[in-house]
This record gives sequence, C-alpha cells and structure tokens, in this order.
Amino acid sequence: MLPHTLTNASRSALLKRLSSTSATSTITIKSTPSKTHHHAQVPSSVLPKGYLLTGLHCGIKKQKPDSPNPPDLALVLSTSPHPTSAAACFTLNAFRAAPVVVSREVLLKNGGRARAVVVNSGCANAVTGKKGTEDAWEMVKAGDSLLASHGLRPTNAGAPEETNETLVMSTGVIGVNLPIAKILDAIATQRTAGSSGYTLSGAPGAYDAAARAFMTTDTFPKLRARTFEVNGKTYRMAGMDKGAGMIHPRMGDASSSGGLVHPSSSAPAAASGTPPAAGLHATLLGLILTDAPVSPRSLQSALTYAVERSFNSISVDGDMSTNDTVLLLANGAASSSTAEVVEIDENTDPEAYVAFRDELTAFAIDLAKLVVRDGEGATKFVSVCVENAATYADAHRVASTISTSALVKTALYGEDANWGRILSSTGSTPLSTPLLPHKVSVSFIPTPTSPNPSPLAVLVDGEPVGVDEERASEILGGEEFAIRVDLGGMGVQGREKAEYWTCDFSYEYVRINGDYRS
Repeated sequence: MLPHTLTNASRSALLKRLSSTSATSTITIKSTPSKTHHHAQVPSSVLPKGYLLTGLHCGIKKQKPDSPNPPDLALVLSTSPHPTSAAACFTLNAFRAAPVVVSREVLLKNGGRARAVVVNSGCANAVTGKKGTEDAWEMVKAGDSLLASHGLRPTNAGAPEETNETLVMSTGVIGVNLPIAKILDAIATQRTAGSSGYTLSGAPGAYDAAARAFMTTDTFPKLRARTFEVNGKTYRMAGMDKGAGMIHPRMGDASSSGGLVHPSSSAPAAASGTPPAAGLHATLLGLILTDAPVSPRSLQSALTYAVERSFNSISVDGDMSTNDTVLLLANGAASSSTAEVVEIDENTDPEAYVAFRDELTAFAIDLAKLVVRDGEGATKFVSVCVENAATYADAHRVASTISTSALVKTALYGEDANWGRILSSTGSTPLSTPLLPHKVSVSFIPTPTSPNPSPLAVLVDGEPVGVDEERASEILGGEEFAIRVDLGGMGVQGREKAEYWTCDFSYEYVRINGDYRS
C-alpha cells in the first residue's frame, strides 16, 4: 500500500516509474490475462435444495458507467423443514472485524445452528469500534426478522433471551463504518414474497447474483456446484467465495482466539500493535451450502479439516485479513420426508463422515484455487508441492514460505527458473527436525495437458544439474505450472506432503494496491 501522504501527482509519478520499460530492464510488462472464462452459471440440477438467495445493490459500492447498480449485499436463507447446521472458520488476525466477532458469538451460543447469512461488500466493518459491533448485530437482527417473515424462525415464547440464527460477513475498506441504514432498508425489501423488488430465489441466477455481491477487486464471480454421494444417497453442494488481494488466510474454528503466537518459546516479546491503516481492503470470504444432513459438531470438524487443506493453503501477497471467514450450512433438505433425518456424524457413522469430509475438502480446494487465479495483477497460477517431509506441518510451512516469498514471486513474473530463491525460502523455514540439504531436490512441472509434460529437474539430492534454459522458458512461459520440492525424508524417512497455491507479483499488483481507495 502506497503512503496516503503522497499527492496524486507524486503517486502517479511513482507508479509510472515502477512501470517504466527502460533499457536497463529485461522484463516485458505483461497485461493481466482475462479470467472471465473461470465463471459460468451452474445448472439447477446440482444446486442444493432448501435455500433462497439474492444479490442486491444497497448503495455501499460506488456506481460506475459500466456498472450502475453493482451488487453489494447478498442474502441467504435456509428454508428446510429440518434443523440447519452451521460451521465456520474465522481469521486468526488479532484485529478481528466486528462481523467475525459477532458471527462467532452467534455460533457458540446456538451450538452450531443458523439459518441465514447476510454479506455486504465495499466496507469491511473492521477496526470500527463499538459502532461497528452494533452495526453487525443490526445485520443479524435484520436477518432474523427476514427469517421470521418467511415463517422460518421459532417464536421463542418464554425464552430467557433471544436466539439469533443469522451469520454475517463483510468485506471492503477497513476503518470505515457501514452505511447501516442502507443495508437494513435493502434487507427489508425481501420480507414479502411477490412484492415489488422481491428477488429471493433458489434458481441459478440467484446464486450468480449472490456471488457477484461478494466481489470487491475480483474480476469474476466465483461460483461452483456439484453432486456427491454418501452411503448411496445423492446430495448437492454449492459454494461461492471472493478475494483477489490481501490473501494469505489463517483461519480456525469458533473456539480459536484471535491473534497469532510465535511457536518458538525464545521468540521476542510482542511489540505493541497498531490497527491497520484505513484504506486497506479485507478479503477472503467463502460460503458453502449443502442439502446433506450433518450434525453441527461433525460439520465443524469437516470444515476445519477442509479449510486447512484449501483456504489455509493459498497466498496472493502474504497478508492475512481482518475479515477472512468461510461459512458452511447443511440443511438436510435432500430428504423429501418431513420426518426427522439422521444426521451424518463422525461418532455414529465414521465412514459416512469421512466420505462427506473428503467431498467437502475437494470442493473447498476448487473454490480456493479460484481466488488465486484471480489474484490482483496475477499472470501465473502456481502450485507449490512439498513432499517427503517429517510432518504435514513441516511440508505446509515450507510450501507457505515459498509461496509468500517476494523474490520467488517476482521471478515467476519474469519467467525466471530461479531455484536458488526457492532453496533460500525452504532453508529459512522453522521445522520440527533439521533439514538435510544434500537430500533436497527441486523440479518445475508443466501442466498434465502440456505438449511435453515431463518435469524439469534443477536440483537433485542437493546438487545442481544445469538448467535447460529453453525448457525452463517453455514451462514458466505458461500461465499454469508447479514447483515440486522433495525434502528427501528429512533424515527420518518422512513421507508427508502438502500443497499450496500461489501466483506471481506483477506491475499491475502495485498499481491496484497503490490506488485502491480512489
């Protein structure tokens, strides 16, 4: 983020200097490739039953000539006659945004049950003090009222306190209060089916509209859906997410406290922190809906497992947001019976649970990859595969360090097979057991559909093998490829592996983030 003290003229001059193609540079400035082909409406046959969605313009986002009414508010209701289980993974950033704090409280109080989701884009409602928390609760209450108007909430007659069933998410500029009145007015338009302006629906277009309402600097709405089977029964799953910059999620379940603690006992004392500067934009949001019946505890277990291997394994720029959230609802509506359904549970039917968990993980990986593909200014989509580590955590840490290295990412933009930078990142990663450099190997891997899918080894058992520059240019010149780092077992015959997904750093990334708020 460029300093806000720069004048417009100074900022323009700096950006021009950064994008200069002077004779001293050998790098060709590439335009960001179009990514719109990653978006397509999903067919109704794969959409989960028992949900109503919409995307509305409530007035948070600025109107533009090519987008006079950009969607900035998404609403989701579960209409299933069965209880709806809810699970979430939230950012571990110490400056958790108000919607994160509030949604976490709703989930903990309700024992993992919720029926509605309200999402706004354009304003993160992060680092907004007491007013931000009050606004988040107003969104919850408005969502609860919307449920009641559709006959979907118990009256709670005689209850000692109100039960909330709405979860909220926000994304956009940090340090700015929500225009809460606009949000509440827009939600109110959806109370009465058939009224003017009522757009809640379970049709494909409604899912698409909701996905568009998630977007900030995204270049396309990120939406996927599929069917899957558990114990011979067919279920459906749909998901949407958003994010393009400030992407390096680290999320945990509702029981996780905010703030990261250095894993080393010898780490220096934490310095007093300061809130993020206003103008930074908060990013990763995800929502997955399924009509499978899953118990709340097992839904959370499955989501935590899936997120660790998907959204917690992506990086665009190495920055963790204040708002990162992934929500999952399971409403059991696949069953046409109004009788009580048997929920999938890890204790009562572990085989069914594992089948569901693995389907969810594969689906979450597909959604997470869309975020990296849409990385701000990205021209490359790169998988970083680390194998033969002592532990999964070791493999994951190495892949993360490589994926967040500015030197590695700029080399990827320059299509330079600079394996020395990869090794430097690998060797600087704290691990559970010492790394043996003479056992490490590095290769570049083209996509399986490449005319020549053979890998290019650049380091074998700690020895450089001489880079075939022509072959390296062929692989790194593509929009998609992989880096494989083999840790050689780390002296303990380790066989664990992990995968991260990242992108390059381009001139366009600097331009976007140097002028985000304007």
